[in-house]
Amino acid sequence: MRDSLLLAVGTFTVLRVPPPARIDSAVTGRAMLLAPLAALPLGAAVTGMLLAGAAVGLPPLAVGVLAVLMLALGTRALHWDGLSDVADGLTASYDRERSLAVMRTGTSGPAGTLAVVLVAGLQAVGFAGLSGSTPGCLLAGVLVLVSRCAPATCCARPVPAARPEGLGATVAGSVPVVASVLSWLVAAVLLLLVGDQGPVRLLVAPLAAVTVVLVVLRRCTTRLGGMTGDVVGACVELSLAVLLVALA
Repeated sequence: MRDSLLLAVGTFTVLRVPPPARIDSAVTGRAMLLAPLAALPLGAAVTGMLLAGAAVGLPPLAVGVLAVLMLALGTRALHWDGLSDVADGLTASYDRERSLAVMRTGTSGPAGTLAVVLVAGLQAVGFAGLSGSTPGCLLAGVLVLVSRCAPATCCARPVPAARPEGLGATVAGSVPVVASVLSWLVAAVLLLLVGDQGPVRLLVAPLAAVTVVLVVLRRCTTRLGGMTGDVVGACVELSLAVLLVALA
C-alpha cells in the first residue's frame, strides 16, 4: 500500500515523495484508486483559497480563477497538458498513428488551446459559485477529490492502452471494474454527507461526471485504440468541470 500511495502522490501532485520500491500492475491499480486520497492537500488548498478570498472581499470570479491556478500549480499542470493533447490528437487526423504522434509533440494547437480555455473557464465559474458560503467552499474541496475518481475508470480492465509505452501502458487495465464503480459510489456518499444542494443534484453530479469520462474513453478507444496518460489527465479536468457546473 505504501508504494501505491507514493506513486499516487508523485503522479497526481507536485509533492516530492520517495519513489516506490516496486511498480507492477497491483501497485499501479491501487495508486489509481488512491488518487482522491493523494489529492487531499489540493482539496484543502482550494477550500482555503475560497475561504480566504471571500474573507478579504475578492470578486468571486477572481477567487475561482485563483483556485484553478492553484490546482494547476499543485499538479504541475499535468492534467491540463493531457486535456490539450487529447483535444489536439482527436481533431488532428482520422489516422490513428498521426493522432498519437500529435499527442506526443507536447505543443498546444487550436483545439487544445480552446479546450483548456473553455474547461478552465467552467471550473473558475463553478468555484466562484461555491465560494459564497463556508459549506460551498468545503464542497469545492471535496469535488477536487471526487474528480480524481476518473483515473480508476480510465484504467479499468476493459480499457486497453493506445500504445505499448508511456504512462498509459503502465496503468492500463490495472483497476478491476468493481473497484472503479465502488470509488464513485463512495464519492457519491461523501457528496451526500457534505453538500446541501439536495440529494438529486448531489447524485446526478457524479453520474454526469462518470458519463463524460466514459464518452471520452469510448471516443479515444475508437480513434486511438485505447487510453494514454493524456487521456487520464483530460478526464480529471473534465470531471471536475462537470461536477462544479452541476453543483455550483
